[in-house]
Amino acid sequence: MPEPERTDDDIERALALFADSRPRMFGIAYRMLGSVAEAEDIVQEAWLRWQQTDRSVVRNPGGFLTTMTTRLAINTAESARMRREQYVGPWLPEPVDTSADPLLGAERAEAIGVAVLVILESLPPRERAAYVLREAFAYDYGDIAEVLETTSANARQVVSRARRHLAAEQARPPEPVDPARHRALLEAFLDAARAGDLAALERVLAEDVVSVSDGAGMVRRAARHPVVGRSQVARFVAAFAPVFWPDTTITWLRTNGAPSVLVQQDGEAVAVLSLDVSGAGIERLMWVMVPDKLTRMS
Repeated sequence: MPEPERTDDDIERALALFADSRPRMFGIAYRMLGSVAEAEDIVQEAWLRWQQTDRSVVRNPGGFLTTMTTRLAINTAESARMRREQYVGPWLPEPVDTSADPLLGAERAEAIGVAVLVILESLPPRERAAYVLREAFAYDYGDIAEVLETTSANARQVVSRARRHLAAEQARPPEPVDPARHRALLEAFLDAARAGDLAALERVLAEDVVSVSDGAGMVRRAARHPVVGRSQVARFVAAFAPVFWPDTTITWLRTNGAPSVLVQQDGEAVAVLSLDVSGAGIERLMWVMVPDKLTRMS
């Protein structure tokens, strides 16, 4: 059967509907995959499929595009699991700029923080999808069931399992911290780290602080194992101060909903640093050093 002829008005309506849904589509795909590049590929594939769809029979374009995006992301996540198993050292998500869209297309600022995305990565893709749709985008269980082609009762169970998994993996429940204090802790850490000031570092680090570096085995200065504990992390950071910080420039960013900094050396991006903080100080240092993950930040 020949494809129906598309007028300019049809194409403009299709583009407008797609553009309206695009932030949500990207937000779902990014949370599912932890990769800006892969999320953009998913959105592009969804656009190609949307162009080929008989849109006259689509009653809910936004829901249709969400379902398509989520299923594409599940398929990509399934294939990505094997690649992750071969990953050298700790994996961290690719930083995403949230300065213009703090919620990244979502209704709630859930499942966007770096530490939570790392935990989500360990979930089966369908469980991850259910959690993201429910917690970040406020989908009801009936809609989640339709996306996953299951029952509402099973969708509820899947989300519940994901919540329990996240609760078990988080060392302590996240607590709200004033954004000004978050930035102040990052500023104080940078001052101490660049000076190699051991005492000042220990003052801003929580007792059980963890430093995680993602270099994918390609960056020599990235630790291949997490460094744990206040004194150990302070000594680790102070030790590499003379070789890491000279001739660097710092650019303040807002990535994954929190203050962060881009570190550049001779005009080349070498790291994006972000923190998890609490009332006790810095709980987690997260250094993304993989060159491919820094391209968009540059």
